[in-house]
Amino acid sequence: MELKDKLISSFLAFENTVDVDAPVHDIRSQAIKVFEEKGFPTKKEEAWKYTSLNAVLKHDYSIFPKEENALEFKDIKKFFLHDLDTYKIVFIDGKYSSHLSETTHDKMDVCLMSSALSHDKYKSLIDNYFNKTARQDGLTSLNTAFSKEGAYIYIPKNRLADKPIQIIHFSTGKESAQMLQPRNLIIVEENSHVQIIERHQSLTDNPVLTNSVTEIFVDKRAVVDYYKIQNDNEHASLIDNTYIQQQAQSVASVHTFAFGGNVTRNNLNFFQQGEGIDSILNGITIIEGKQHVDHNTLVHHTAPNCESHQDYKGIFDEKATGVFNGKIIVNKEAQKTNAFQSNNNILLSDKATINSKPQLEIFADDVKCSHGCTIGQLDENALFYMRSRGIGEKEARALMMYAFANNVLESVKIPQLKSRINKLIANKLNVNIGFDL
Repeated sequence: MELKDKLISSFLAFENTVDVDAPVHDIRSQAIKVFEEKGFPTKKEEAWKYTSLNAVLKHDYSIFPKEENALEFKDIKKFFLHDLDTYKIVFIDGKYSSHLSETTHDKMDVCLMSSALSHDKYKSLIDNYFNKTARQDGLTSLNTAFSKEGAYIYIPKNRLADKPIQIIHFSTGKESAQMLQPRNLIIVEENSHVQIIERHQSLTDNPVLTNSVTEIFVDKRAVVDYYKIQNDNEHASLIDNTYIQQQAQSVASVHTFAFGGNVTRNNLNFFQQGEGIDSILNGITIIEGKQHVDHNTLVHHTAPNCESHQDYKGIFDEKATGVFNGKIIVNKEAQKTNAFQSNNNILLSDKATINSKPQLEIFADDVKCSHGCTIGQLDENALFYMRSRGIGEKEARALMMYAFANNVLESVKIPQLKSRINKLIANKLNVNIGFDL
């Protein structure tokens, strides 16, 4: 049975585990019909022209975990920012792990989607925000149909989250192949501020496919810093769909660090709905082997006096493939928009590939909009200069690559996280680059 057919038939079993009389289940039922109609994307679609899911979809994935799988903190400690005090929402094979998590309902909610979707306490917020900005494409609709568990974060007005929030999804490999579909909803009200770190981590060589959807609502003058750490093994694939809706004078930034995995697809969508908004999209990709990372971004400007800044850097070795498909849309009403987009890439191998397509659709006449793309190799003259000063070739190449990516790293506002990413970059470059890590 093909995966699409298996998922559609599995929806009937899923309905036995949820309240089918709840209003949210009408949304689920409609979503499975959309998925049945549209299915999985193919390379015939322009947005998926350079990314094929055929090899990923061929496995016989388990849709629901068959048993509870406990993990000991000592065995997974390295995947946490354990030197930083944080709230933690931890999932093991799609199920919440209470003994590894630290949540709160004190003046704000850092808890579970299953609670938010089923309790009357959250009904008004769910009615106002759940599935309100997510697209009705095949993958997002598939996630919506099976939406049950994930992170629910609500920061009320005038509140500074007292510590960052870590969201970590582990897959144990107890199934021969497993599909996970976490659903996150994050609501940050007026004048509030939160920092969130998200990671998907497989602990096995068995195939894992994660189809994640995150909706983020940023109210007036609110600030959201979101960090995605993607450093999984070569048998784990991730489709990450993130939708961000911003209101006037808000600032939302998403930093994506893609260092591993089999096939990784990041669909990142910003929708500006007010004046004075700033949207920031930064990314560093360092991959090798036959790894594939695809960044697909959209920033939609609908009001005057707003900004957006995109800066993506990629380093590709061996037979790795990168894709950058970035679109900026500026409506006629969005005068005085300042939108910047940059995608710079280094190919370390003749067999590495990058496909880059920056796009601007501008319908206003008083704007500053620019986009640029570069694809090249390391500067041989600079490399020769460094070697002539006594720096070994390996170290010189690593220093040049680090410098290439460093300006993106400068935007990380959590010192402990910046240190961790420094270490990940050093490991990817396979050299001690001599920084204080």
